[in-house]
Amino acid sequence: MSEKFSTDSFTKEIKGLLIDPLIFTFPFNCRCNGECCHYGVYTDLKENQFILSIKEKIFPLMDETQSKEIKDWFEAPEEDEDFESGVAVGTNVINGKCTFLDKDGLCSLQKLAMQEGAYKWKYKPLYCILFPLTIYEGSLTIDDEHIDRLKVCNKQGGVQTTIYEACREELLHFFGEKDFAELEDYREHYLNKIMIGEVNGTKN
Repeated sequence: MSEKFSTDSFTKEIKGLLIDPLIFTFPFNCRCNGECCHYGVYTDLKENQFILSIKEKIFPLMDETQSKEIKDWFEAPEEDEDFESGVAVGTNVINGKCTFLDKDGLCSLQKLAMQEGAYKWKYKPLYCILFPLTIYEGSLTIDDEHIDRLKVCNKQGGVQTTIYEACREELLHFFGEKDFAELEDYREHYLNKIMIGEVNGTKN
């Protein structure tokens, strides 16, 4: 995240998180090939323990580019207040990609859920689901530092889609219907303020 990151202009709070209004206007385009998973992801300690508890179900879905050595899967835990448990655990990068990403750019955790006929994100860590959005310093904002490293999913000239529009399903999953409706109302209010010139809707 940028060293200039500040929540001073974030005035709306939903589900205990400040909302960065830039999510409503930031242009974004993605032709997903799993590139965002090349750098690994942080999981909450609870998610980490849950994934380890289903390791026997994950093994059959891993290919020769992935490690089946449990000790290789995760980095050492570290304290982070943005995670529910207060502890974050990163996934290791193996063969240039997240330990759970196969050679076809598919997530073994999501493959497991779909194989079982369960909801596709049943086993995926929250930060995987939310990207290109992230939770940082108690706010829902844009993971612009990670986006800038990507060639396929990125802010590109002429793009008409915003991050909010691209992530509508993910946001509904995260917030639930009631809080998502409040987010929708806030978006409409913010876009109206742009139209009348009260805010410029761009990153400073």
